[in-house]
Amino acid sequence: MIAIARFNVRLADAGQFQRDLVGAQDAFSACPGYLSGYIGQNLDDSSLWSLTTVWQNVGSYRRALSNNQVKMVAIPLLATAIDEPGAYELPDN
Repeated sequence: MIAIARFNVRLADAGQFQRDLVGAQDAFSACPGYLSGYIGQNLDDSSLWSLTTVWQNVGSYRRALSNNQVKMVAIPLLATAIDEPGAYELPDN
């Protein structure tokens, strides 16, 4: 499964925000079931950012949200995300 969080960030805050995204991704990457993750900045609107994480299954993702490091680093950042559904099931190949 993949989890995508999108953010609208003032350009003046972009440098610190990117560092915060890296910290959140690092926190997630230490959790069991984490497969990979990506940070992106929109090509057409540089105020839009994304954090995409890929998980073994939805249970791994949900358990990661209970991890203490994730609670301290990633959850406050995720609370600033654009309010929209962000968990996606990948089709079987």
